[in-house]
Amino acid sequence: MSKWFKLSFILMLVIGFVSMTGSSVFASEGNGKDSSEVINEKLGVPRVVYGETLTEAQKEEVRSLLDVDDPEMVDEYTVTAEDLVNYIDGDPNSRMFSSAKITRKEEGSGLVINVVNSENITEVTNEMYANALLTAGVENAVVDVASPKKVTGHSALTGIYKAFNVEGESLDKDRMEVANEELNVATDLADNEGMDQEKVSELLTQIKQQIAEQNPATKEEVEQIVQEQLDKLNIELSEEDKAMLTNLFEKMRNINIDFDNVRGQLDDIASDIRSKLDEVAGNEGFWQGVADFFQRLINGIKGLFN
Repeated sequence: MSKWFKLSFILMLVIGFVSMTGSSVFASEGNGKDSSEVINEKLGVPRVVYGETLTEAQKEEVRSLLDVDDPEMVDEYTVTAEDLVNYIDGDPNSRMFSSAKITRKEEGSGLVINVVNSENITEVTNEMYANALLTAGVENAVVDVASPKKVTGHSALTGIYKAFNVEGESLDKDRMEVANEELNVATDLADNEGMDQEKVSELLTQIKQQIAEQNPATKEEVEQIVQEQLDKLNIELSEEDKAMLTNLFEKMRNINIDFDNVRGQLDDIASDIRSKLDEVAGNEGFWQGVADFFQRLINGIKGLFN
């Protein structure tokens, strides 16, 4: 009986351990949004842009995801394949599901990106959107992205551009095109090189920070900055992908994108990425501890019957 008593005691410890870790690891953080937020009469109501492929039922789902309780309290637009062509020279046959809500903020507020249902945005992360939008010239806004279907997330970028190109406002077309290329480069690196998405964003952000600091005057200097950041982050890329990165940032240099003006926001992106990477590293250590615990537990149970 003593063996069974010990075994029962061990099982109770396991149940307590699983309950305790489950409550801390899988707790939902929520999106922190307040549907009763006061409308800013100076900056205007939020702008919501829906992918044109959405059915009416899917559009209602997106409204719910983006906390649009009353369509009368936002300006609504539809992003079309024609917009994809106009803004980024995209494919006119594209199907567009990912959608976005843009809430403009006061000068100095920075750029905040929330991918509301990240399980349906499979390739583009918060930091990838933030990097691309800063390249395009979007600042001081909260941008929420959602999709009712699993998509890469690229069409939401065009929708965001459209939201900033209405009512007399406009973004620079060259910057929008380069920003879209940046997003493609980011997702290509994750696919081609098997890099973690946060690592890709960290690389792009640090290259931008160094371009802001060093203000390169030639393509060779851009190439040197790219190589320095690859070395610093211990990233090895194929010659083709290194050339792709260099060409991207050379285009940014040629259209005179001044990242020094958004250095603070680049620092914020870098800080967010480091936090995520630290969290992943911490979780790896935690789960190794869990594995060690259960191995010791198994060995202990075996010992009871020897």
